Amino acid sequence: MNPVILHVDMNNFFASVSCRSHPELQNKPVAICGDIEKRHGIVLAKNNIAKARGVKTGATVGEASFFCPDLCMLPPDNTLYLEVSGQARRIYYDYTSQVESFGIDECWLDVTGSQRLFGDGVTIADEIRRRIREELGVTASVGVSFNKVFAKMGSDYKKPDATTLITEENFRELLWPLPVSDMLFVGRATYRKLHLWGIETIGDLARADFSAITGLLGKCGAGLWQFANGLDRTPVCEGDHMPIIKSVGNSTTAPRDLVTEEDVYITMRVLSESVAARLRADRLCCRTVQIELRDTRLSVISRQQQVYYPTNLSDEILSAAFSLFRQTRIGDLREKPLRSVAVRATALSSEDDGAQLSLDFDMCRHTRMEAIERTVDILRGRFGDRIIRRAHLFTDPLLSGFAPKTENLIHPEPFMKGS
Repeated sequence: MNPVILHVDMNNFFASVSCRSHPELQNKPVAICGDIEKRHGIVLAKNNIAKARGVKTGATVGEASFFCPDLCMLPPDNTLYLEVSGQARRIYYDYTSQVESFGIDECWLDVTGSQRLFGDGVTIADEIRRRIREELGVTASVGVSFNKVFAKMGSDYKKPDATTLITEENFRELLWPLPVSDMLFVGRATYRKLHLWGIETIGDLARADFSAITGLLGKCGAGLWQFANGLDRTPVCEGDHMPIIKSVGNSTTAPRDLVTEEDVYITMRVLSESVAARLRADRLCCRTVQIELRDTRLSVISRQQQVYYPTNLSDEILSAAFSLFRQTRIGDLREKPLRSVAVRATALSSEDDGAQLSLDFDMCRHTRMEAIERTVDILRGRFGDRIIRRAHLFTDPLLSGFAPKTENLIHPEPFMKGS
């Protein structure tokens, strides 16, 4: 029996969910926007009316208002989004235990074994759409296909509130004429390379020589060629499956420009503490620390370096991150201030894995600091993130007054992230 995979994508999820609480806005252009005072003033999501008026995700609030002067702006409500996402997943579990997230508003479902109970894939998809519309007050588009990639492309094929069936017989007719940029996992850089080679449609990619595509794009090219030809056989994971954690990181847009090393140090201190706490919560250590610096002109620089010993301690992560910043910084910060900073831990391993000891490494201090930070984890877990803080952070409450561990939504990693 061929697999029957559904991909459910709730339409304009953030805007639709927020509008449920504001019925007076149902027929008006609506955008979910970040906090301007915290310099997060960009469009995070919008409804179809705002989209038709030229409002784009990622645009500044000022740009959005220029294109749509009567735009209604609402703040994000992460608690509500998570609640509705959970309600949708409970609907999916009524049909299958194989439910895999692709973000807060999208899921794959394998209903191959459910058809005797609930009907074929299209019947199940239509029933799920009806329940989401009637029970949750939002709409969804569903792709039905024989693999995950085509199911995802099916949910994008027709919106809103539609079911699209992509089969082994019709995928060439439906998908091959589409622009290659519509292919799942074809980003801007990949599209530019394919465009230079005259590959403009998904059909061009599918018909291209396999060795030429792999020579151009490497392993990623091999995967895209297989996807275009309907050869994806990636299984849908069980609902309790936890994806492999490949990196742990946090970033922030500072409430004001970072114009001194002290500004950067305070910001990196908060980020490093969050990254370290998340590593310890998952019993992980890192061997590599990465930073990303974005200046006020939105130019981005990324750097990374290995740490001497696998770590999940904030002091050691901060030391590596700030050292990278000093090596990377070009010119005076006052002339080229930073707008946002990210700290990320990669090359992860389990706490329980052995590591080579060295006479050059102060293992006693490392062990003492680990005990201290775990005690802080316990205190913060019981009484909140602000129950105990480093005195140094009080020198600039504005810069240090954010909690990246609790203020950011963490979503499951896509099954082929970074391709």
